[in-house]
Amino acid sequence: MARAFRPAPPPASGGWREGDPAGHRRFADVGDLPLQLGGLLPQVRLAYETWGTLNADASNAVLVEHALTGDTHVTGEAGPGHPTAGWWSALVGPGKALDTDEWFVVAANVVGGCQGSTGPSSHRPGTTRPWGSAFPRLTVADQVAAEARLADHLGVARFAAVLGGSMGGMRSLEWAAAHPGRVGAALVLASAAAATADQIGGQSAQITAIVSDPGWRGGDYHSAPDGQGPHTGLGLARRLAHLSYRTAAELDLRFGREAQFGEDPLSPTEPGRYAVQSYLDHHADKLVRRFDAGSYVALTDAMNTWDVGLGRGGTDVALAAITTPLVVVAVDSDRLYPVADSRRIVEAAPAAVGGLRVVRSTSGHDGFLLEADQIAPLVAETLALGRR
Repeated sequence: MARAFRPAPPPASGGWREGDPAGHRRFADVGDLPLQLGGLLPQVRLAYETWGTLNADASNAVLVEHALTGDTHVTGEAGPGHPTAGWWSALVGPGKALDTDEWFVVAANVVGGCQGSTGPSSHRPGTTRPWGSAFPRLTVADQVAAEARLADHLGVARFAAVLGGSMGGMRSLEWAAAHPGRVGAALVLASAAAATADQIGGQSAQITAIVSDPGWRGGDYHSAPDGQGPHTGLGLARRLAHLSYRTAAELDLRFGREAQFGEDPLSPTEPGRYAVQSYLDHHADKLVRRFDAGSYVALTDAMNTWDVGLGRGGTDVALAAITTPLVVVAVDSDRLYPVADSRRIVEAAPAAVGGLRVVRSTSGHDGFLLEADQIAPLVAETLALGRR
């Protein structure tokens, strides 16, 4: 009898590590970063990719912000150094909504991430080890402060536009609030001005799943053998998150109560899986092989503390003070960042242009990645607003 295929165990961290293929990444050392909650993150490095050519007066630069488990690879094929294809390839490239024949497009891996930027899995200066448990708490404001340093490195005094969805939408809004003179217009897509109790609750449960895994080792697991990292906890966090990215109606339509092929969920001795369980297992396995659990915790914590009004007198006060034109977009079926979150931004920010925009989708929160035909004109509008 042929043996069942068993994939190789995942490494302790699925993030990019020094010595891995760089792919299309480049790296910028942006110095020591003072942190909003106190302390200093020394010798910060950001990984980034660019497309197109910066023009003579540096007026055609656009910053694209990735979501929680995204990275610099906005567009392009998977390949060495890039485990997945571009997450917005339908929108970014020659002749597309964000036309790289016209615009100089920049995408950075967020500080705290695991795809080449300084994060829990990267080398801690002054030691021979990764940061691990010593990595400090970051906020969205810290992430944007690091990106502003990258803009300086690239010679970009002002981005014509900053575009982002989900966690990337938070950074897009923070750019508008923190650096009004450096942003022509901002697209805030499927996001919020401040984390709600529901979001904090769900995201905290994901963090608990990871840190409760014995493989977590207090955050210092990076030298563990393959298969002995906090993969169970990270996989569970991904399953919980993925359920919030899609909709109940879509999952029921796609999977219903169907059994996974060749398995019997009703077996009295060896119960198999339902098809939806297999689907979630697949997404969990993919993530643990390309992401770092410490980064997942650090970035999720930053999403929990997110409030554009932090240090600015409160959320609505901060929104009212924004002068950068905002294009604010919700996905109608989004249960992670529901329409009300975007409506709050529009109602409190006079800079919001044209009222609340709504993308129609059966895919829930992931509609910000999938509904390119509806998002393309919104990208074009944002670019037009930001053009000098």
